[in-house]
Amino acid sequence: MNRTLTFNGHEAAVLAKAAFMAWLDHNEAQALRACGTVLLCDPHDVLFEEGDQATYFYCVLSGYVRLYRRNGDGRQADIRICEPGDGFAECLIHADETYRTGAQAMDHAVLACFHIPKVRLLLEERPRIGKAIMRSLSLHLISTMECLASDRMQTAPQRVAHYLLTHCVENGATASLRLPFPKNLLARKLGLAPEALSRAFSTLKTRGVTVRGRVIAISDIKVLRQI
Repeated sequence: MNRTLTFNGHEAAVLAKAAFMAWLDHNEAQALRACGTVLLCDPHDVLFEEGDQATYFYCVLSGYVRLYRRNGDGRQADIRICEPGDGFAECLIHADETYRTGAQAMDHAVLACFHIPKVRLLLEERPRIGKAIMRSLSLHLISTMECLASDRMQTAPQRVAHYLLTHCVENGATASLRLPFPKNLLARKLGLAPEALSRAFSTLKTRGVTVRGRVIAISDIKVLRQI
């Protein structure tokens, strides 16, 4: 369901920090918001499929969205998990007019949707908005290269350990975190099958990582860094 681009204070703060919005002044940000609406998604709603005509690019305000590819046999592979503050499909402002992946909400999600034809016209009047979008695309490229390097160079336990280290709250020698989503979504984010994630946690258990539901405790942060 779409509604006009009005949202609560938290959603406004998330959008303001998105890479393509953060460098804009008040008038530029207001002009870009005028090209948008808000989409409310239920779990598993499909936003678009690969090959569909590209009408919008998006920013996640709450919830999570998976981008995926589907092969001829109907099997799917996750390309990216978009979290609050992440934009996706901005590249289609200057490129192909069809979506290159599918997109599906993973839970109740709120998305800002920006109408691509309107944004194209806006960029002619306000070129700084185009530069901000290019900055966002550059960050996407860097993130993609880091993800590719991780997939090529790290084992499953190392990928999980890296995620824990970059998201945990340290307390001296120990640390902890609460996953913001179910472990099956973490597996998708790290490019692992659910069973591979389970095996990775079993390996890390011998290094002091304890998992209870979404709550993860790390008994010795130095040991985890060694992994």
